[in-house]
Amino acid sequence: MSGVIELGLNSFGEVPVRGGRRLTDAETVRLLIEEAKLAESVGLDVFSIGEHYREGYTDSANSVTLAAIATATQQIRLGTAVTVLSTNDPVRLYQQFSTLDAVSNGRAQLVVGRASATDSFPLFGFDMSDYEELFEEKLDLFVRLQREESVTWSGSTRAALVEQTLHPRMPAGGIPTWVGVGGSPASVVRAARHGLPLMIAIIGGSPARFAGHVDLYFRALEQFGKPRLPVGQHSIGLVANTDAEAADTFWAVWQPLMKMMSRERGFAVPNRAQYDDEVRHGALFVGSPDTVAQKLAQSARDLRLSRFDLKYDLLDLPVEARATTIELLGREVAPRVRELLDAQPVPA
Repeated sequence: MSGVIELGLNSFGEVPVRGGRRLTDAETVRLLIEEAKLAESVGLDVFSIGEHYREGYTDSANSVTLAAIATATQQIRLGTAVTVLSTNDPVRLYQQFSTLDAVSNGRAQLVVGRASATDSFPLFGFDMSDYEELFEEKLDLFVRLQREESVTWSGSTRAALVEQTLHPRMPAGGIPTWVGVGGSPASVVRAARHGLPLMIAIIGGSPARFAGHVDLYFRALEQFGKPRLPVGQHSIGLVANTDAEAADTFWAVWQPLMKMMSRERGFAVPNRAQYDDEVRHGALFVGSPDTVAQKLAQSARDLRLSRFDLKYDLLDLPVEARATTIELLGREVAPRVRELLDAQPVPA
């Protein structure tokens, strides 16, 4: 275990390559189980799987994959990154994750969010104009289902509940449920209002620019009369033996992803110089173990982190590079982060 800060891995189930061949979806799902076992063996704290509905991603049924991982591991905690709560039914979600918690002997958790990729809205028949209302109502219901034995609830996004008790039961108070946020201060305040830990997704720019969001979160917790709760960071990266190897390997798969996203979202495709600057100063945690550890420790201090999750898989990344990242993150980055934070701790 990492001690001063929890270190975990996030996967979106993105299809890799092996020997120049792109794996099938089924092979990728089975690979995730092996990678989670590897993550546990090197001492990482959490393994989380996202939720997407597009070609190249195999994480659409993450509770099923996490249950398979639970039977193949003993200690590592198992979660999501993120669950698109807006297009999930809170009752069914509770049942899936109470079952996962039982199968894993108390290791289940979630990060819930509104989603930056909105493919699930048309797929499940939801209207994007209800984006805010769907998340607000469903978060309220999901929290109540976890914290109350019998729930009576009504809203506009699903059928009402009258004195419903769900089974299998979660432990009293529910399981750890984080709220995933991007850059919205309103989302930060919402997490505090519900008394839920905050997971900040930072995929570009200096992580330190989110320090104000953390300050807002802690102030809001105090104003709502809630206890101090953990803050986590989700970022993308790759660890290799040298900085040059890491940068070149990641660039080969990161640039095609940026080209695809630029067509969807209308931004200019970054060039290699901009990429290198993002690696040096931004939110890409790409480099040798010491480089990544130094950057991670600084982010922990800047944002007062209790947890850091590295998104380690990108489409067409070689399986060997994925395995190396997992190995080095657990065996070399985690101990180095402990040393750095022992020398200069995270501020209170």
